[in-house]
Amino acid sequence: MEEEILNEDGTLFEHYHFVADPGQEFMRIDKWLMNKLQNVSRTKVQTAAETDCIQVNSKPVKSNYKIKPGDDVRILLPEPPRDTEIYPENIPLDIIYEDEHLLIVNKPAGMVVHPGCNNYSGTLVNALAYHAGILPQKDTSHRPGLVHRIDKDTSGLLVVGKNEFALSHLANQFFHHTIHRRYLALVWGEFEQPEGTIRGYMARDPADRKRSKHFENEKDGKIAITHYRTLENFYFSSLIECSLETGRTHQIRAHVTSQGHPIFSDEIYGGRQIRKGSALPKFRQFIENAFDMMPRQALHAAELGFIHPVTGKKMHFTAPLPQDFSSLLDKIRIYLA
Repeated sequence: MEEEILNEDGTLFEHYHFVADPGQEFMRIDKWLMNKLQNVSRTKVQTAAETDCIQVNSKPVKSNYKIKPGDDVRILLPEPPRDTEIYPENIPLDIIYEDEHLLIVNKPAGMVVHPGCNNYSGTLVNALAYHAGILPQKDTSHRPGLVHRIDKDTSGLLVVGKNEFALSHLANQFFHHTIHRRYLALVWGEFEQPEGTIRGYMARDPADRKRSKHFENEKDGKIAITHYRTLENFYFSSLIECSLETGRTHQIRAHVTSQGHPIFSDEIYGGRQIRKGSALPKFRQFIENAFDMMPRQALHAAELGFIHPVTGKKMHFTAPLPQDFSSLLDKIRIYLA
């Protein structure tokens, strides 16, 4: 197997690459591939040919193509289902609060929340399975205990339900947008208005499947609403707080980018390019050093508030900025002093 990729519909595929031997005799490519691939039916190979998923020398071919010496052959096949069992792993967790119904975790940047493509161990879910045992799931997505998530390279707070009742109650609060979530972000430039609301519709970016995109038309996506407020201006960047009404994938990252202010050091959304500031070499060197200090997006889930599923009490939690983020802000303040 050469690599794993995501098809446009999100299906996981395996990419196989072969080169025919110099002494290869003419043979139908479907039969030839059957000899190369283990536990793959001829029907699956033929279906791949019908959908242009078999290429020889960079051109699609059908099942009856006769393989020739030196042919460069590539085939995409749907990956068989992964083992969906969650394996407990003894990974340290920063638990802010815990009772018999739920717990609050301060996730470090760099930790994937749940198993998925190319990340089947070392995730927050694996750590939770070790710490709390079997957790309930709200669907069949194999994300036990989770009703929300944050990106791998975003740090901050997550709530985890430890039983079915708590999980369902929390999910209902998220569904009705009554959960309070406040993020801190360092963005490029300064917003024209120091505070405001970004409202639109969000969906996967058709030009880049790794990104989400803000749209103005309802037919193009799902409603997404982010409230922002500027906390501190730094000439070339700003520290802002964002409160979410909705929780779309990459919502804050896509929303601030749509306004021309991508998050600092956010490679996917263009935040590792100098967007504002001096053209002097000294400034460029300062920014490069800042990127080295914080090679991930400057985004932190700082506050989380909700109603406790059992006691009915208002719960509110905060997580301080992690070391990389706070050091970056100190570096900027000293530079501009």
